[in-house]
Amino acid sequence: MDYGRYLYEQEQRRRQSKRKATNVVIKEMKFRPKIDEHDYTTKMKHVVRFLGEGNKVKLTIMFRGREMAHPELGMKILNRVAEDVAEVAVVESAPRQDGRNMTMVLHPTRKEVKKPSKSDTKQHEAKQEAKLEEPTSAPAEAVAPAPVTPAAPVAEDNGAA
Repeated sequence: MDYGRYLYEQEQRRRQSKRKATNVVIKEMKFRPKIDEHDYTTKMKHVVRFLGEGNKVKLTIMFRGREMAHPELGMKILNRVAEDVAEVAVVESAPRQDGRNMTMVLHPTRKEVKKPSKSDTKQHEAKQEAKLEEPTSAPAEAVAPAPVTPAAPVAEDNGAA
C-alpha cells in the first residue's frame, strides 16, 4: 500500500466520523416566579417542541428584588415543568440557585424524529388517495336529504306606538 492511499483512507474515515457526529443544541426557556397560567402553557409548548426536535432545554427562573427571598417559588415551577414533560424528557441537572437565577437542564428521552423522505411521502399520499377512492358501504342515493321547511314570517316592531 502506498502512502497516498493511506492518507486517502484516513481522510475518508475522518469524514465518515464527522457525518455520524451529532451537534448538541441547548435551547433556553426563561421563566419568572410570578408566571401566569397562560404564559406557562405557551412556554411549555415551546419546551415540548424543543425536546421533540431532539434538543436539550435549559430552564431558567429569573429572580428580581424581593423574589430572591423566595427561591421555593422557582423550585415549585421547575418541579412542575419536570412533571409536565416527564414522558418526553429526563432531568439532566437538578434545579440549583446560581446568583439571581435558578437553572435546570432537561434532555429528551428519545432521539429526534427524522423527517420523512420523498419516497415515504409519496407512498403515504398514494395510500391516502386509495382510501378516498374506495366506495363507501352505503350508496349515495340511499340517503335522502331532509325536507326543508320555510320559516314562519316574523312581525317587525318599529317601536312606534
